Amino acid sequence: MPALAARFRLAEEDLPRVAQWIERSGIRWGLDEAHRDALGLGQAGGQNAWLFGVERMLLGYACGSGDSYLDIEPFAEVGGLDAALAGSLACLIHALLIWREKLALPATPDSWAVRGRELMAAFFDIDSQRDRLTQATLEQALLAWQQHCAAAGFDGELPFAVAREAWLGGVDEASLHQRFVSGGVTFCTLLPMRAVPFEVVCLLGMNDGDYPRRAQNADFDLLAIASLARPGDRSRRQDDRYLMLEALLAARRTLYISWTGRNIRDNSAMPPSVLVAQLRDYLETCWKLDLKQITTEHPMQPFSRRYFEEDGLTSHAVEWRQAHVEAGPAAADALPAWTPEPGQRLSLSELAAFLKQPVAYFFSRRLQVGFDDIAAGGQDNEPFQLDSLEHYHAGRRLLEDRGLQESADEADRAMTERAGRLAREGLLPLKEFGMHYQQELVTGFVPARLAWLDLCIRFPKPGKRIRVRLEHRGVMLEDWIDNVRRGDEGQVLVEQQFGRVLKAQGRNRVLRAEKILLAWLRQLASAAMQTATAPALAGCLVGADGQVDMAPLDPDESRRTLEKLIECWLDGMARPLPVGSRTAMAYLHGGDKQESSARTAYDGGFDRPGEVAYQPCLARLWPDFDALQENPDWQECIERLYGDLYAWMCVPGQADVVVFDDMQEKEIA
Repeated sequence: MPALAARFRLAEEDLPRVAQWIERSGIRWGLDEAHRDALGLGQAGGQNAWLFGVERMLLGYACGSGDSYLDIEPFAEVGGLDAALAGSLACLIHALLIWREKLALPATPDSWAVRGRELMAAFFDIDSQRDRLTQATLEQALLAWQQHCAAAGFDGELPFAVAREAWLGGVDEASLHQRFVSGGVTFCTLLPMRAVPFEVVCLLGMNDGDYPRRAQNADFDLLAIASLARPGDRSRRQDDRYLMLEALLAARRTLYISWTGRNIRDNSAMPPSVLVAQLRDYLETCWKLDLKQITTEHPMQPFSRRYFEEDGLTSHAVEWRQAHVEAGPAAADALPAWTPEPGQRLSLSELAAFLKQPVAYFFSRRLQVGFDDIAAGGQDNEPFQLDSLEHYHAGRRLLEDRGLQESADEADRAMTERAGRLAREGLLPLKEFGMHYQQELVTGFVPARLAWLDLCIRFPKPGKRIRVRLEHRGVMLEDWIDNVRRGDEGQVLVEQQFGRVLKAQGRNRVLRAEKILLAWLRQLASAAMQTATAPALAGCLVGADGQVDMAPLDPDESRRTLEKLIECWLDGMARPLPVGSRTAMAYLHGGDKQESSARTAYDGGFDRPGEVAYQPCLARLWPDFDALQENPDWQECIERLYGDLYAWMCVPGQADVVVFDDMQEKEIA
């Protein structure tokens, strides 16, 4: 509300930043632990409450990303000129905490009136005329309640719920003292004896079942019993028939009646009110009017083409008309040809993003269209469990290096401290469930941490980074490979993946192609750039569930593979390629049942959704596998994009895997 925002100096442009802070600081529900205790949920503690998040913000402004203080983990995103905004939010929460305690104490009506006026002064800064009218209405309702209590001689103490209902109920109470006709357009309900003449009368919402209104009679109402009805008893339906007749007679120039004519689910026809149907029958029978000429049927969507055709309906939405002009027959041709700009540069990470999902890459890079869901701006529930993305981010926080590395003996203690920091940030469930998740995270990620520490001990020094520069068909593949380490065993490319790099396929574990794409591309690039002084290097990828040791690749074959992938990238920028990465790998792994495996991966099975459910861009073009299969080159695209990767995964000795759960070396074949 503008009056509330002005009181605490919160501008409208500050709201996105505040919403971001609220979500990332872990605020979910409840003011503090005392507030939750009053709701009977005190066992939840103060984690993920508003005071919890505000204290994190203020501590983050004071000390940045330093150590915790009194079990408060700093929220380091607040700093610099954001101090005033964080202070305004803290003042708001402080005021709410104070007034929650005040309003919890019973008081007499006069004391409640004093509190009400103090409440409005504490939370609202009245500036506009509309706010002044609202304030006057609240003051009038409060004064009327005081007078009623004084007239009744009541001076007892009342709880907050009764005072609130009495005050706000007086504001919401319907009144007939307001001016009925004040000029311009008058909005009102149908009431008796209000049928003054109007030039135009509009009856809205005349749907079947909504008008005439159905009477809600109590069980003890004898008038609702048909056998006890007497002439002259009031009938709500008969009253509504009379009110409509009054409204019809009040129209001098135009009578407009509207109703919902189509079902929003199946587009089936829906009749109007029985009174409207009788009026239409009367006009058709007695006046011989053509009902089609006086009835307008609107489309279900505001962007319908009918609004913009000649002799069609009228619309003032310019943006929809512009959309139809651009999407007309003249603009429905094929996408214009795409050619790379002179000196077009491509990095290894961009090539990996293309291979992970070619269709999404085409939409985002070529058409500048994204299919991501818009964030709701905060959550209402504290975390009960970690989903896949949250588990990945937790693994990143636990595994990534921050300054000096601990020894192998201290890995368990260091991981426990990091997991405790996640709990203090409100990212884990509450109480015992959170402790269980902490132990589960530590147990699950300690083997990966030990493997990474062992790799850093074997190769302790950073090696010379490799420059990648490969030109093909006007595209320059240019990048730097700086994840090179060296030791007594020589040099090696090291990679760390904070998610799982393996997946179960039957009784075996196979590599997840989307997780090793970037490491594989760097292996190809280091081999393609091989010289006498810089030979092709082996690689090592440490994931959350396993370690992959990659052998050096052949330089000539690596160069040809990169050139082929650049050609695929050029083709993927010119058109959406009919392929999905998961479906493609399932097809290549399928053996004798390639199409069946690809169909299951794309459409899903009885126990899990398919790739099309996770990728809206695929669903936009090919809603099911049959539509994808209609493209004559879908199998060729699979072989071109992922055939070399799959062949590399299947060659013995190219990718040796150590699974952390049983620490037994396995070879992917």
